[in-house]
Amino acid sequence: MRIRLQQICHVRSGDKGDTANVGLIALKQEYYPMLRRYVTAERVKAHFEGIVLGPVERFELPNLGAMNFLLHGALGGGGTKSLKNDAQGKTLGSALLRMEIDIEEELHLP
Repeated sequence: MRIRLQQICHVRSGDKGDTANVGLIALKQEYYPMLRRYVTAERVKAHFEGIVLGPVERFELPNLGAMNFLLHGALGGGGTKSLKNDAQGKTLGSALLRMEIDIEEELHLP
């Protein structure tokens, strides 16, 4: 089954220098294991090909049903240096929600 992350998650995003920070939070705790399995740092890096120029790091927050991704080299030098329209990375969270994943689990969405 192919789904978009927006069907099972919400996000928060921001920045620190040239690194964007995207928090991916499961809408239900039962969705968190799917996030851990299918949303890897490598897949996020591939999703942002051409935008994120450095590495992507993933940090797991199981008690919150969330993961935090640091997208290095994503902001053209940061808010005070960048000529990008989104120098603070606010739209990168919405862009991540458009990522599609193929899941093996049976999922009943509203």
